[in-house]
Amino acid sequence: MFTIGDFARHGRVSARMLRHYDAIGLLRPERTDPFTGYRHYGAAQLSRLNRIIALKDLGFTLDQVGRILAEKVNTDELRGMLVLRRAELEAAMAAAAATLGQVEARLRTIESEGRMPTDDVIIKSLPAVRVAELTAVAESYAPEHIGPVIGPLYQELFRRVEPSDISPTGPGIAYYEDSPEGDGTIVVHAGVTVAAVAAGPRPGLDFAIVELPAIERAATVVHRGSMQSVMPTAQTLARWIDAGGHRSAGYAREVSLECPPDPDQWVTELQEPLA
Repeated sequence: MFTIGDFARHGRVSARMLRHYDAIGLLRPERTDPFTGYRHYGAAQLSRLNRIIALKDLGFTLDQVGRILAEKVNTDELRGMLVLRRAELEAAMAAAAATLGQVEARLRTIESEGRMPTDDVIIKSLPAVRVAELTAVAESYAPEHIGPVIGPLYQELFRRVEPSDISPTGPGIAYYEDSPEGDGTIVVHAGVTVAAVAAGPRPGLDFAIVELPAIERAATVVHRGSMQSVMPTAQTLARWIDAGGHRSAGYAREVSLECPPDPDQWVTELQEPLA
């Protein structure tokens, strides 16, 4: 038998918590001294305590925990609950990390306002280019919505292009357009430059061949780093366009000039068409 203090120590809980469990009938002491009121617990009761804590960590109320234990949940069922809860917590942690990354990116954008040089912006004409591409829809143009769409899209594109007779001959080119549904979503195009093959549908290909039209005038700037950190560069380009009395004519293309394994070493040219 263990005193309440010893049992709390072995169970890694507080004596106050054990008193509360006793008061609500969730975990009664094996024996209570009728004269002193001291509680004493048996080692076998650690099993029930472990289940109480595990179910509480799953998000169940103590009342629900009592009902579940009354139904004698077996070890396999409890393990299944814990595995599910672990997956939920991991997903929540990943979402929190992504949100933190978005906050940091926006903070960097705010901190760099007015400090990024605009003399790197160049106006140039862009020739027509032919690309192999896949498309998908993103919830918005925000980096946290574009990133999870365009990354897998490029992986799938290269997987499909590799066994075909189409060979990439130039950089990747990502571009965007408003969804024709008019619901605020964005159509994401993940493309890679290919040789001069016929555009349009082609038997046996499970990706599209598209000719991107020439752009007479585009404001361009080079971004160095991950596309998760592109906002300061993109907004510098926007400020330059506005300050010069120009008018944007659509979403910027993103041309991948260098794509080493480390995204922080990427080099990407933003090409925004001007009206």
